Amino acid sequence: MKIGIAGLGAIGLHVAQELDRGGIPGCELGGISARNADRAAEANATLSKPAPVYTLHEIADHCDIVVETLPPQLFMDLAIPTIEAGKELIVLSASQLMGQQALFDRAAETGAKILIPSGAILGLDAIKGAAVGNLVSVVIETRKPVAGLAKAPYVIDNNIDLSNLSEPKLVMGGAVTDVAKVFPANVNVAVAVSLAGYGTDKTRMEVWADPSLEKNQHTVRVVSDSSDFTMTIQNRPTEENPATGKITALSVIAMLRQKTSVLQVGT
Repeated sequence: MKIGIAGLGAIGLHVAQELDRGGIPGCELGGISARNADRAAEANATLSKPAPVYTLHEIADHCDIVVETLPPQLFMDLAIPTIEAGKELIVLSASQLMGQQALFDRAAETGAKILIPSGAILGLDAIKGAAVGNLVSVVIETRKPVAGLAKAPYVIDNNIDLSNLSEPKLVMGGAVTDVAKVFPANVNVAVAVSLAGYGTDKTRMEVWADPSLEKNQHTVRVVSDSSDFTMTIQNRPTEENPATGKITALSVIAMLRQKTSVLQVGT
């Protein structure tokens, strides 16, 4: 299978390099798309064999699967032509799928598939299983170091004082649908949790500033008729971008490896 990489930041470049070195059996790097020619050249310089460079509109024509690791504002520039081409789209910007039923409907018509890897969150398989029965509540609690929230527009606009905190402070809580409007850069994991189970209107999200933390921490709490469970993850940042966890790129690689594996573990 030919894999296209759209976006060559910490996630996209790592996946491209893994494909380049033959680390994903049955897959090869079919092409890349970057914000400009210089960035594409920089990425190709790290590969043993330079990959073809395509625009967001044409990469799906040359690849079987396209991995999206783009700034949110560019998402639809890639998603629409990939869906029209009937290809598989692996989405990291899960928040951009909110309110996109028309995109799902079109994928059903063209035979395209939209896949969301686990990324920086955990337990999506358990949530999917519980959702086959009856969910009672799903809450995702995101705790961030104070510095990670102090300059957020919502915090500034609402005069929320995060200085000299001695204990965690709830900055905002509500349905994922509502929190996404205020913290668009922090809800990809929450949307993934929502789409696995209860939907963005019923899944609750809490954003906390926590002076005891040095890394982002996500906790998911689920109550259902089949099981109750709580899961917590702290992600180590990449060297290239402190805002991106190392496990995110690794989860994409794991998803691609599963495509050709004779053994598949998990729902």
